[in-house]
Amino acid sequence: MSCLFCRIVSGQEPAEVVLERDEVVGFLDVRPVFPGHVLLVPRVHVDTLTELPDELLVPLFAAARETAAAVKDVLGAQGSFVAMNNTVSQSVPHLHVHVVPRTKGDGLRGFFWPRVRYAEGQAQDVAARLRAVL
Repeated sequence: MSCLFCRIVSGQEPAEVVLERDEVVGFLDVRPVFPGHVLLVPRVHVDTLTELPDELLVPLFAAARETAAAVKDVLGAQGSFVAMNNTVSQSVPHLHVHVVPRTKGDGLRGFFWPRVRYAEGQAQDVAARLRAVL
């Protein structure tokens, strides 16, 4: 299996999984914009949004809505940034929705996404908190 996200979905690659549904899996981005940055992927391999089967639209975007509420409630964010790239800037060619916690004055400007690393143990803590509500 050459797709990183397919390996995460199948459990062959480690990840901080925060949401598991029949059709969708959510896990923390290893290079988050801010702590709590979640990637949501369909369990089946789909490259881009335009290839997403109709029957997966509702499960994927329901998971995005649920995750956006969770990062706000659990992490104290004031809102979220929900986005998806299609081919261009899509670092892994498996459809994924970014849910990024946002706070006024957090420094995110436009579509420039500065990346950070989690501090030791921080990813596990954030993932556990999100898992508890997702």
